[in-house]
Amino acid sequence: MSVIYLLISISIFVAIGFFIAFVIAVRSGQYDDDYTPSVRMLFDDELKAKKKK
Repeated sequence: MSVIYLLISISIFVAIGFFIAFVIAVRSGQYDDDYTPSVRMLFDDELKAKKKK
């Protein structure tokens, strides 16, 4: 049984670590973009034209 508790505790610590990394990324503004990468690839020329105006 102790191996199961060890694995569960490790997975909880890893999940907490990823959650902290996500919160740091959101607070630093990495998700402030209006367009997804697929939209950027398809409409890159149109987006650049809008920014120049």
